[in-house]
Amino acid sequence: MASSLAARRLLSRAAAARRLPFPSASASAPAVAPRRFSADAGPPPPSQTLPPPPLEPVAEPPRSEGAGASSSSSATAGAGGAHRSSPGAAAGARRQGGTGYEEQEKVLRASLLHVPRMGWSESAMVAGARDVGISPAIVGAFPRKEAALVEFFMDDCLQQLMDRIDAGEGEQLKSLILSERLAKLVRMRLEMQAPYISKWPQALSIQSQPANVSTSLKQRAVLVDEIWHAAGDAGSDIDWYVKRTVLGGIYSTSEVYMLTDNSPEFRDTWMFVNRRIKDALDLQKTFQEAAYLAEAVGAGMGGTVQGVLNRVFQNRGS
Repeated sequence: MASSLAARRLLSRAAAARRLPFPSASASAPAVAPRRFSADAGPPPPSQTLPPPPLEPVAEPPRSEGAGASSSSSATAGAGGAHRSSPGAAAGARRQGGTGYEEQEKVLRASLLHVPRMGWSESAMVAGARDVGISPAIVGAFPRKEAALVEFFMDDCLQQLMDRIDAGEGEQLKSLILSERLAKLVRMRLEMQAPYISKWPQALSIQSQPANVSTSLKQRAVLVDEIWHAAGDAGSDIDWYVKRTVLGGIYSTSEVYMLTDNSPEFRDTWMFVNRRIKDALDLQKTFQEAAYLAEAVGAGMGGTVQGVLNRVFQNRGS
């Protein structure tokens, strides 16, 4: 009995041993696989060390053709320069600028009617704006209010002078000698200031201010040049500068003389102009003006003052 129990126990143990699983290749793989990524397992395969792909730009949401065209235009303007604006915008800006300028011109022209009473002042400009039915607030659009009024008057007088010459008075000048032509042209221009003669010292003061003197000199230079052209001068040599320097001095002195002239219809002023121009045509009598200009020009050309003066007088005598 005891021997049979012992035999059954041995058989049970043997059967239990047969049911236990033995380790296989598939079972051992999970234990080996983690070692490939351990710190002491060597470098990982190349596929594991590739850097991540670069980031792609974020795509913008789709837009309409109008928006795309506008964006394209803006990009082109930025790459090629700020001046590349669309034709419509440029045309619109010109139209707005033209309209604004026309209104300002109306105000300035109407303001001239109030200058004899109010002077070259902001008050005259406000009154002019009211005359043409424009808000007086437009006066604030002029950065140099009184100066803008004086400069407008100077430009307008030059235009009137040129119009009179083109209208037929230029033909009448051809029958006169040079000194008479110049005197007549200077008189035509100065006569335009006669209605404002009592307020002209104020205009000269405004023109002499540092912020305005540059424009004033340019306007006078253009005026003198136009007078010489209308008189028939087309020279381009050194004499060109001398002529305009001398005539500019004559015009300025005649302008000041006119302020103190109490003769009927400025008769003394016109006689003064005639005398000064006749004297000026002989450069020997205006040696100081010619010497000053020749010194500046001669220094720029590397020549001597005397050499330049000799050329001036030689050309004048030929």
